[in-house]
Amino acid sequence: MERIPEGEIGRWMERVPQWQRIGNEIERSITFKNFREALAFVVHVGLLAERMDHHPDIEIRYRQVTLRLSTHSAGGLTERDFQLAQQIDAVLST
Repeated sequence: MERIPEGEIGRWMERVPQWQRIGNEIERSITFKNFREALAFVVHVGLLAERMDHHPDIEIRYRQVTLRLSTHSAGGLTERDFQLAQQIDAVLST
């Protein structure tokens, strides 16, 4: 998978407005009602990631989950990062 050219990343970011770009990654933090809901969400994201064979960095701090996406083998952001971000957003909107 090829890295998205720098000049095109802004257009991709418009597709995932809840995410922010930090260097070569995109990141989103979500706060849940309790740890159980946060953990259930992480399991759901893990299953999505396994299906795509594309794994985010995940941090859980009690009720808050932070996800970071980047394609390390490409040295930055690729379409797969944004595809997974969109799938994660879809989970959160249901």
